[in-house]
Amino acid sequence: MPLPELFAELPAPFRPEYDPAAPWSLLGVPLDALLDALPSEQIACAIGPGVHLRGDRIAIGKGTRILPGAVIEGPIWIGEEVEIRPGAYLRGGCWLGDGAVVGANTEVKRSILLPGAHAPHLNYVGDSVLGRRVNLGAGTILSNFRHDGREIALPLGDGRRLPTGRRKLGAILGDGVATGCNCVLHPGTVVGAGTHLYPGVQLRAGVWPAGAIVKLRQELEIVTRT
Repeated sequence: MPLPELFAELPAPFRPEYDPAAPWSLLGVPLDALLDALPSEQIACAIGPGVHLRGDRIAIGKGTRILPGAVIEGPIWIGEEVEIRPGAYLRGGCWLGDGAVVGANTEVKRSILLPGAHAPHLNYVGDSVLGRRVNLGAGTILSNFRHDGREIALPLGDGRRLPTGRRKLGAILGDGVATGCNCVLHPGTVVGAGTHLYPGVQLRAGVWPAGAIVKLRQELEIVTRT
């Protein structure tokens, strides 16, 4: 099964190294090279007293708004007009494109958010790539580690598995993907561009098509109180 369409356009720094057959490779050498090249500190926006910057190689673009209580660890690249809300925790090794949003009490670890991607409410984003204009519903979790610690491989639906070479890998979400509240995506989930997930959906590792709606049907039982 081929991987679905994911990204219409990648930011210039990522284009030369992109492998559409292994989109998670962006989290390896390409991301490391960008972060290694960052200056010790390059901050073009105001940083209030309640914002905590830790570590080295922190670059933040102009117009970015960081609210009190946020913790930002280097190395990290944050573009222009990004919004980082109270209680956000950005662990070292992240790249946030222009206009991205990291919301209250959201944790982002070793991930790429392409321009306009939103993780706005109580989210966990681990070792993941969010395409342009992705929106994570409140409580969406992108899990990145198997309990047994083994390499993450993607089931292809025909009995074969596609190895990723990674022990930590969350989700690769194409442009315009939207998740409902409290969705959980298991390690090694690839979702094609424009797909929407109903609230409460749990996606197991694998490849999910572009331009789809993933529905959750719930059976409720109502009984009379005695």
